[in-house]
Amino acid sequence: MKTLVYLLIGIIFGIVMYKSEAASWFRIYEMFQFGSFHMYGIMGSAVIIGMIGVQWLKKKKVKALDGTNLSLTPKDKGVKRYLFGGIIFGLGWGLVGACPGPMYTLVGAGFVSIFLILLGAIIGTFLYGLLKGKLPH
Repeated sequence: MKTLVYLLIGIIFGIVMYKSEAASWFRIYEMFQFGSFHMYGIMGSAVIIGMIGVQWLKKKKVKALDGTNLSLTPKDKGVKRYLFGGIIFGLGWGLVGACPGPMYTLVGAGFVSIFLILLGAIIGTFLYGLLKGKLPH
């Protein structure tokens, strides 16, 4: 039953991403050129919804999928890790015109060329696993 709920949430997420044009390369290009507020509005809405969701999780004491208590611990303060992560994420986003959420939306929308980018994301995730100990966290 939980799997079905998560599948439904994922489908709704994909539809919203596609309908809001958050998966559109042209919208992302406009955002990076400061030509349109559209994407900033979507991201701002996501931040607000995320903040509300985290507060709800804390208040309801929601458990993880395996039944253990969900622990939301604050991260250490520091600039280096956010700088490295932001640069890597931003370069990837700027180069391919898609971050991970819209990437899967584009797969569902039938854009065949996104499979090459998805392969790159999988390789990048694998490389991160290999280099994790050497990166600032």
